[in-house]
This record gives sequence, structure tokens and C-alpha cells, in this order.
Amino acid sequence: MKNMTLHNIAKAVGGELLLAEGREEAEIKGVVLDSRKVEPDFMFVATVGERVDGHSFIDSVFEKGALCVICEKEPENPKGAYILVKDSFQALKDIAKFYREGLNIKVVGITGSVGKTSTKEFIASVLATHYKILKTEGNFNNEVGLPLTVLRIKEDTEVAVLEMGISDFGEMHRLSEIAKPDICVITNIGQCHLENLGTRDGILKAKSEIFDFMKEDGSVCLNGDDDKLITLQDVNGKKPIFFGKTSNQAIYASDCENKGLSGSKAVIHREGRSFSVAIPLPGDHMIYNALAATAVATVLGLSDEEIQSGIEEVQSVGGRSHIIQEDNVTIIDDCYNANPVSMKAAIDLLSMADSRTVAILGDMFELGSNERILHEEVGTYAAYRNIDTIICVGNLSKDMYEGAKSLDGTKSKVYYYADKDILMEHLGELVRKGDSVLVKASHGMHFEELLDKISNVIE
Repeated sequence: MKNMTLHNIAKAVGGELLLAEGREEAEIKGVVLDSRKVEPDFMFVATVGERVDGHSFIDSVFEKGALCVICEKEPENPKGAYILVKDSFQALKDIAKFYREGLNIKVVGITGSVGKTSTKEFIASVLATHYKILKTEGNFNNEVGLPLTVLRIKEDTEVAVLEMGISDFGEMHRLSEIAKPDICVITNIGQCHLENLGTRDGILKAKSEIFDFMKEDGSVCLNGDDDKLITLQDVNGKKPIFFGKTSNQAIYASDCENKGLSGSKAVIHREGRSFSVAIPLPGDHMIYNALAATAVATVLGLSDEEIQSGIEEVQSVGGRSHIIQEDNVTIIDDCYNANPVSMKAAIDLLSMADSRTVAILGDMFELGSNERILHEEVGTYAAYRNIDTIICVGNLSKDMYEGAKSLDGTKSKVYYYADKDILMEHLGELVRKGDSVLVKASHGMHFEELLDKISNVIE
């Protein structure tokens, strides 16, 4: 890794380099927090977690060939070089900041209340038609995951596509300092993390911290159909590039055709010209993801053909509107996370199915003082969309159940279960062969455990 010598790293983290024995200028080849992922000449960062103390693995990582260890506690019998610091997690961020400053690449930073991951996938798929890219994997989008992602960037990488997630004020400021994005993308301002951020205006303020360390000549791409984002008419002296479904946007979609669970078709307009595209992932929000990718690609100079090809080749990610087609059932796996906006979007997606529809909906966390009302609204919305069977699971979802039941004239059958385990005992009575089933809740509900169970209980 360029410039990542033990001397430079110790200086960057403000730590004391010990037992280097003439290897101060040796360069590391990677940085990990998981001792199982250590390879020869890697740096291991020993952190203290809720369940595991990484310091207990220091001896074993040296046996695997680690070049150096960062630690908060001095090892009893150190077998190699180590850098002693006050805070290993802070040291990880400092290492990533130092490494990023030495990289001559473009960085795309993506945030928003809903759709960060799917937008990231669209942007990465499009840019990969022209550039050597690296993208955030899994949920590595916070103050631990983002530094680790930055530290995976290789010397031949041309563009890094980084997802940036937060739950409180100040977090995006710190993430922006690490990523130093050249292009900032905000998908929307919804109702997630209201517990900490208070209102949608608070969310807008927190997400806008992404601009704090944007490069001076950077570009901003925003959803112009979002009532909060459209108010950002000037960012660091430049007008953002707005995308949406109205022709007054710099980049917009027209002639949108819903193809159900097979996706959609649209005509995308940019810079006075247009092209048709088939969007393979279902849901109206995927059109916005395609537009966001087009906006970023426009900044980076891609052709219409490259953009079209990248959009049409995008793949879904497990847990996020991922269609699982089994022999006896169609499952919409959207169980990675949930908030009121994404819940309603997923319900809209389920309603497109040409079969009997079943929505298994669980608790949404971090919604603040209005959590009961917001759960009730989701239940009412599911009944309004005529979902055949609505199954509400969890303590908070009791209000979702009441909301669904309260809609006058609803034909939906509505069920409530206090927890997931009780539901699993009754799944065979609720799901039939040929059904389309949506599975969605906040990540802490662990609804991924339902996925295999659904297909197995159908006779």
C-alpha cells in the first residue's frame, strides 16, 4: 500500500512505534480488525468490542505473518512490531484518512434515508463499464466499515463508490473527512433515525455534512423530486445536478413503464439527448437509482451506451428488494432494514405481483416519539394497497396491525404475532403455493431467518 510504512502510520495515528527493529519503512499490504483475515505483511488493529477483545489475538496474528499491530494495551510478550495508541477505533479512522489523502482517484460518496445500497449498486455497475472501480461491500458504511473499505482501495483503482450511513449528528462530518468525496449523492430525506435527528429537517442537516470535506472542484447529485433536497440550490458555490421525473431536472426520466416484478422501462434524458433503458430491478424507486447513476456517469464523462449497459446489468443485493424465485413461491427479500418510506415502497412493489400477496412486516426501530403513529400508518397503507394477507410481527407492530384493521372496507386478512418465533410455527397456515411474499423489518428483527422457512413450509 503506497506510503503506508510503519513510520508514516505511527505518525498519522499519533502512536508510539515499538519493536520495529529497522522495519520502520516497511509497507503494509492490508489492514484488518478480524484476526482471521490476517495475511502476511498485514496490519492488525486490536479493538475492544462488546463481546471480544482483539488484544487476545495478537500472538496469533504474528504467527500468521502480520507486519505490525495497533493496540491500546501493551502486549505482555510481543512477537513483532506494534503501535501503541489511546483509541484503536480512532486510529483506524486516522489510518484511512492518511491513506485516502495519498490516493489519486475519484470518490463517489452516497447517502440518504432510503436506497443507499441499491443506488450504490447502480452507480458501481454503470461506472464499471468504463473504470476500474471499488465499491462498499455489505453494510460497511459506518465509522468502522467506511475506513476498512477505503483501506481496500488498490493502486489500480480509478473510482471508489462508497456508501455512507449515519444515525446521529456529527457522524457524516467524520465520514466525509475520511472519504473526501469528489462526487456527493443524496438519494432522499425520509423518516429514519428520527429518534436522534428529530425531524426531516434534522435529517437533511445531518446528511448534508457529507459536503464538509468534499473536494473543492466536487460535484453534487441530488434527487430533485425530494421536497427537502430541492431546497439545496447552492453547495459550496455550485448548483447541484438534480435528477427526477420532471423535465425541469438536469437529468430526468420519461415514458416510464412498470413491468411488475420484472422491473421497468424508461427513457432517460440528459444534456439534450435521450436513450431508452430496461431497468431489471422492480420498483419505482429503481428508476431514481438509475437516474442517480446517470448523473454520476455524466460528471465522469461516460457515454449513453455505457450508462445503458451498466443499468441493464445491475444485480440486486440480498436483503434489499431481492427477488427470490422458488418453485413454489416468490419471495421479496427486503429484510435488511426498514423505515416508513421504505416500507411503503416495498408494499408498492409487492402489490405489482400478479399472484396472491402476503406481507410479513416487522418492527421499525429508531423512529422517535412518533413511532406508534408511523407503524399504524404503514399498516393502514398495506391494507389500502389491497395486500391479500398482512402479517405484523413484534411489539411495535401491534400498532401496524391496528392500522391495517382500521381501514374501512379492507379485504385484507390481517394477523398479529408478538415475535418471529411464534409466527414461524404458523407460517404453513398463512402462506400458500404460488404466493408472492414480502419480508421486511428493521435489521434487529433478524427476519432473514424467515427466508428459508417460507418455502419449506409450503406443501
